[in-house]
Amino acid sequence: MATPPGSPRTPRMADDHQDGQTRAAPYRLRRQKSEILRAQYIDVRELRICAGTWNVGSICPPRDLDVQEWLDADEPADIYVLGFQEIIPLEVGYMIGTEDTRPVAAWEHIIHETLNKECPDKSKSKCHSNSASPTRFNPSDYALVMENELLSESSNDSDGELHLLDCAKSSTSAHCLQSLDLACDVSIDNRVKRERLQYVRLISKQMVGVFLSVWVRRSLHKHIQNVRVSNVGVGTRGFIGNKGSISVSMTIHETHFCFVCCHLAAGEKIGDELKRNGNVEEIHRRTVFDKPAHIVGVPQRIHDHERIIWLGDLNYRLNLSYERTHELISKQDWDGLFEKDQLKKELGKGCTFDGWVEGAISFPPTYKYEFNSEKYVSDVTKSGRRTPAWCDRILSYGKGTRLLSYKRAELTFSDHRPVTAVYMADVEVFVHRKFQRALTFTNTEVDNRLLLGKEALLEPLNSEPGNFLAQVPYKVMPMRCQCQILESA
Repeated sequence: MATPPGSPRTPRMADDHQDGQTRAAPYRLRRQKSEILRAQYIDVRELRICAGTWNVGSICPPRDLDVQEWLDADEPADIYVLGFQEIIPLEVGYMIGTEDTRPVAAWEHIIHETLNKECPDKSKSKCHSNSASPTRFNPSDYALVMENELLSESSNDSDGELHLLDCAKSSTSAHCLQSLDLACDVSIDNRVKRERLQYVRLISKQMVGVFLSVWVRRSLHKHIQNVRVSNVGVGTRGFIGNKGSISVSMTIHETHFCFVCCHLAAGEKIGDELKRNGNVEEIHRRTVFDKPAHIVGVPQRIHDHERIIWLGDLNYRLNLSYERTHELISKQDWDGLFEKDQLKKELGKGCTFDGWVEGAISFPPTYKYEFNSEKYVSDVTKSGRRTPAWCDRILSYGKGTRLLSYKRAELTFSDHRPVTAVYMADVEVFVHRKFQRALTFTNTEVDNRLLLGKEALLEPLNSEPGNFLAQVPYKVMPMRCQCQILESA
């Protein structure tokens, strides 16, 4: 029953609303203040991310397969996020039996060999790691990292690399020491350059035919934390992994990233796109990342992250006839084709991928080709033909991600063509020196809380949203600050 105007409840509700605004005011002021302080010790830098997706048609690759075009090797990235679909046959025996990991080893070998090749000559190709752009990481950062890593390897994947101390360890003779002349200096310099270009596998995960492998620069590895994986099967019976997703969550410096590799429901009949939409909804609903112990504020869902890249065989088709599709392909009318693309609609407001962004498509449909051929599957048998489509896609979500290129590679190994998207992503970096300087401006706030005792100090300072000290993990606080807080408490 509606409350009549002028009843005692009406002013009570207004009073409660005003009380709520009054209580919220100090929080807003504290948050505004903390954001200003946070800007004083956080630098925003850029990382180059190369994301690639490829349905490899259940074929194990030869060891000498050249994938440099797919990995955009002429412009080395900081992170490679590589998603595969159908790395094994999607048959019952493979789905419910022991997982066949042989193709994983083959693909990882190819990726490792490709990424760890020596940097091309500068006169022929720009080496991204040597860029002097002010938006990139400062070379001094690499120098510090190199100093540490040459003394002590940061990863177990050493691959027999030669380090600066090897000469001194192998011999203590004066001859060895005297041999460190200009020629040796040049050799060391070249070795350091190669070290900068070396990549290590951060994580790899297989779910039946879906496979996601993430590789990073060795120098970046130590700045990545909270790496977690979540698998979601949406295939046979709604949970088998012949279709589904592998998602990886990680924190790079102070920024949360999520990478999703998926293989959605197939089919080009009317209504099949609804199955794909349903797959996406299930992936969002069932993807949950385990919460690390004793860590607050770590994302648990896909949309909790600040930078998200979604790649895979999304399987969305063209709402066009086989004949009309081939006619537009022969004219290279990509805009005309894209108007009938199912994913274009789902990227619209209120649809499955609302808010997600895809680069402009300026290449032919990536599916379905004859194996080891540049020809689409012919229509010799009407029941077996497939209308070409852009099944293989890469999307991004969130601010701070800028697309540099979106293209496909002309590798005929599979019935799909691989697709690559290269991004520059903003990443927030904690600067210890700036933090110490900013901390001097918060002494009054800390001193006031010291009067409240240990519980009032540690609880509010580390749990209140928007608080200055809550923005920084306790372990990265300056040691002097930690000691002062603990002793005073």
